[in-house]
Amino acid sequence: MSTTTTGLRRAADVSKGDQLPPLTLKVTRRDLIRYSGISSDCNFIHYSDKRAKEAGLPGVIAHGLLTMGMVAKIVTDWVGDPAAVIDYQARFGRPVVVPDDEAGTTIEVTAKVGLVNEDNTARVDIYAKCEGQLIFGRCYAVVRLA
Repeated sequence: MSTTTTGLRRAADVSKGDQLPPLTLKVTRRDLIRYSGISSDCNFIHYSDKRAKEAGLPGVIAHGLLTMGMVAKIVTDWVGDPAAVIDYQARFGRPVVVPDDEAGTTIEVTAKVGLVNEDNTARVDIYAKCEGQLIFGRCYAVVRLA
């Protein structure tokens, strides 16, 4: 778990298979309202149960890019510098339903180093689950190591 003085994780300390510390995220309707305002994505499926169900969804769902951004925290916390993330991709698999209560919903995130490259980069494979189901089909980040 060594880092250099710049805060980046050192390549010599990273191996394929290394597990990152798990992350638990909470998503509430309030988060969705805030994100709608910032992103200008005010689609009814992100705040109206009635309209979400009319669209064939089980209820209000979180914005895909909001969940993707929140999940990236597992990598940025681990690598030590958000600017060290040089690629981040996710294939959306299932929506994150957010109930209309104070508790919201929980996303459990785990990750492991899938590959360490000779150019001081590493691919981190990310697994995010809501209610025991993966929300991304494939999700990974490539990070620059010190």
